[in-house]
Amino acid sequence: MSIRATNQADVIPLRPLPAVAPALPREPLWRDLVGEVLRRERQAQGRTLKDVAEAARISVPYLSEVERGLKEASSEVLAAAAQALGLNLADVLALAGERLVSLAAARSRPRSLGSSAVGGHRSVRSTGPAGSAGAMRPSGPMGGVLLAA
Repeated sequence: MSIRATNQADVIPLRPLPAVAPALPREPLWRDLVGEVLRRERQAQGRTLKDVAEAARISVPYLSEVERGLKEASSEVLAAAAQALGLNLADVLALAGERLVSLAAARSRPRSLGSSAVGGHRSVRSTGPAGSAGAMRPSGPMGGVLLAA
């Protein structure tokens, strides 16, 4: 038997491999969200990449890469693209922020059921009149009401 043949021998693990927990979807990147907003708005207006890129005075390939989340555009480029679409920079950023919030909520839903504190209530900091600053108050589906059994 050659050395190569012995190096290719089957290896039987002594213990079974641990089960891999399902991975959560990756955190969305800001450039992906902004690009998605720009593309969605451009398509809603029925405009081409070339048309918007010319109006914004940026190259077609660069705008395409921004829309696909491959390039992190500067604020000047984003403002120019937004203006070419009849928006302002605040509109684009607000739409991207809304999308980020909805994705974050969707990511946390499956985990939130099993990650609550003892008794099924989450603790939140309160600075309201009912407690001193930094006091811990329960929060939950009953709006902060604790039910005892």
